[in-house]
Amino acid sequence: MLGGTLLLFLLWQVDHAAEGRKALEANQFAQAAEHYQKAVEADGKDWTARFHLGLALSLFNKDAEAIVAYRKVLEDQPGLYEAQLNLGVLLLRQKSADEAEKLLAAAVEKKPKEYRPQYYLGEARSALGNGEGAETAYRAALEAQPKSAEAALGLGRVLVKAAKWEDAERYYRLAAEDAEYKRALLELAAGYERAKMQEKAVALYRLFPEDAGARERAGELLLEGGKAGDAVPDLEKAYQQSPTNANRLALATAYLRTKQAGKALPLLQQATVEEPNHLELRLYYGRALRDQRDFPNAAREFFRATQIKPDSKEAWNELSAMLISLENYPQALAALDKAQALGGAENAGYYYFRAIVLDRMREYKLALPNYQKFLSMSQGNPEEEFKSRERIKVIQKILSKR
Repeated sequence: MLGGTLLLFLLWQVDHAAEGRKALEANQFAQAAEHYQKAVEADGKDWTARFHLGLALSLFNKDAEAIVAYRKVLEDQPGLYEAQLNLGVLLLRQKSADEAEKLLAAAVEKKPKEYRPQYYLGEARSALGNGEGAETAYRAALEAQPKSAEAALGLGRVLVKAAKWEDAERYYRLAAEDAEYKRALLELAAGYERAKMQEKAVALYRLFPEDAGARERAGELLLEGGKAGDAVPDLEKAYQQSPTNANRLALATAYLRTKQAGKALPLLQQATVEEPNHLELRLYYGRALRDQRDFPNAAREFFRATQIKPDSKEAWNELSAMLISLENYPQALAALDKAQALGGAENAGYYYFRAIVLDRMREYKLALPNYQKFLSMSQGNPEEEFKSRERIKVIQKILSKR
């Protein structure tokens, strides 16, 4: 009777290693890990069960526990290729690149023609800043799998760091043949920007016509390079796709530089509506109006700028110039004096404009010393100096008759 009970118990005993294998094949990683854990508990020397425990745990995103399992496997089976490779990958994933590199290099020695050890060795060496070593590993990985997008991208990144631009672009473009990796070209474009290779950056950004950010950046680079006309189509498209104030301002700038103020001014007006307290934007709009000789509206914008930042010397100077153009002399004089009162070294321009305003107000006694002060400070302004000397002569004649 006892023998029958034991036989029945043995028949019902679960083969956890076999069940773990079934669970792995069914992608049921949590269940697989449970079965292999029990198999290891039943036989601590069963390194194959422990190896598969590590595999199941890693697939279940239990990296720390998987690392412990693989370390134990390598204690029992030193130099086991599969354990070295898998442990190296996990350590790399956990940012332990130094230890990972040693394991992966050992795996490569055993199977130098295999893709995975070479690719991950490249990743480890890249993380450690070993560009030459990473390049060698990535190239070996590509020999094993010539169409590997991830290896091509890794190699491209290493080549960018080495400033091997032509070779780098070739591998970035190889990676981009896989749709999942196409946006890596934007990364290369940013690298070109840092290297001041703007034309190459623009060419890559233009490969993404439906990406507002890429079109915007292409347009901005063209603007910076003095190619406003070429920038307009990119900036128009970017603004249509994403009507942000940044895109609006960039497009307005391109229009202004291509003599299309009629298109630029409404955009700038809308920009100030969106950001009414943006000082630089308000000044920019005012100057655009001034350049179109719309002095009343320019003065209005400069006045608003002084309200946004009352201590802005720049805003008060701009306002005073417009008030002079509008022949609003008392307010112009007040604005000039306000700008000067805000500090900074005395300059010839202040006295020149103050003299002009007082002269036009027929305050000749006050205008005369301002012209004289301007002449004493001026350097390299022959036209204004000539005008000042002539006005001094006229004023002195007027005053002598009084």
